[in-house]
Amino acid sequence: MATKNWHELFLSYLIVEKGYSEKTKIAYNEDLCDFLDFLKASGDNNYLAVDHLDVRTYLSFLYDKKYSRNSISRKIASLRSFYQFLLKNEEIKENPFSYVHMKKKQLRLPRFFYEKEMDALFESAQGTRPLDLRNQALLEILYGTGIRVSECANLTLQAIDFSAGVLLIHGKGNKDRYVPFGSFASDSLKEYLDYGRAILMTKYGKEHNYVFINHHGEQITPTGIEYVLNQLIKKSTLNSDIHPHMLRHTFATHLLNNGADMRTVQELLGHANLSTTQIYAHVTKESLQKNYRTFHPRA
Repeated sequence: MATKNWHELFLSYLIVEKGYSEKTKIAYNEDLCDFLDFLKASGDNNYLAVDHLDVRTYLSFLYDKKYSRNSISRKIASLRSFYQFLLKNEEIKENPFSYVHMKKKQLRLPRFFYEKEMDALFESAQGTRPLDLRNQALLEILYGTGIRVSECANLTLQAIDFSAGVLLIHGKGNKDRYVPFGSFASDSLKEYLDYGRAILMTKYGKEHNYVFINHHGEQITPTGIEYVLNQLIKKSTLNSDIHPHMLRHTFATHLLNNGADMRTVQELLGHANLSTTQIYAHVTKESLQKNYRTFHPRA
C-alpha cells in the first residue's frame, strides 16, 4: 500500500507547481475521489496497483452510469494526469490511463456578433447617466480586449495604463498578461471613471479600487455584468440571446477575420494551449463560406 498520501500531494502539486486555480483543483479532486470510491467498492483500493483491465472496467462502469462522453473524457484526463504524476515520482512503472483515448466530442462553434450587431449593441448603451457611462465602458472593454467576464469584474484601477494603452490582467491559473485596448475603450473608460464611477462612489461613500461597480457603488459581479448585457440586448434591435462569453468570442473572431494570426489571438485571450484558440479558425472559415455563397455568382 502507499506509504505517502499521493492523493493530497497531487492536489498540492496542481496548485504550487502547475499554477491551477482552486476551482480546477476541486474538479480534479472530485474525479479522483470518484475513482478511489470505485476501487474501494470493487474490493481493492490500492490505486498504485491499477492496470489496464481496471481502467477498462471503470470506463464500462461510467458508461453504465449514463455519464456523458464529455464527462467521461474529463474524468479520464484527470486520472491520466494523476497517474502521470505518480510515474514522474517513480511510484509506478506505467501510466494505465495513457492509452485511453476518447472519441473527439462534436465541435461546437462559439456564437459571436457580426459587426453590425455590435453597432446595435453599442447604440443601446447610449446615455449620459453614470450607469449609462458604465455600460458603454463595459462593452468597450469586453469587446475591445476579449478579457473574461470574471477578469473584467476583478479589474482594478492600478491595472490600467492609459499611456501605454494596456491592461494588466490576472487570469486563469494565477497567470498575468498584458492586453492592449484602443482609443474607443480608452475614451469611454476615462469618461466613465470621471463622470460615472466617481459620482456613484461619492454618493454611496464607497472606497475601493475595482473599476466596474454596481448601482450602489460596490464591485460588480460576473452575474451583474451578465444582467447588464441582457438589459442592453432587450433595449437593442437584436433578437439574439446573449451570454457574457459572446463578446470574447466576437473579439477573437473579428481579429482573425481581419487578418490577425492565431498566436497573437492566443496570447490576447490568455489561452495556455493553441488548440483552445483554434476553434475560432473554424468560425472564420464558416464566415468565408457564407460570404462566398452570398456574393459569388456561381456559388
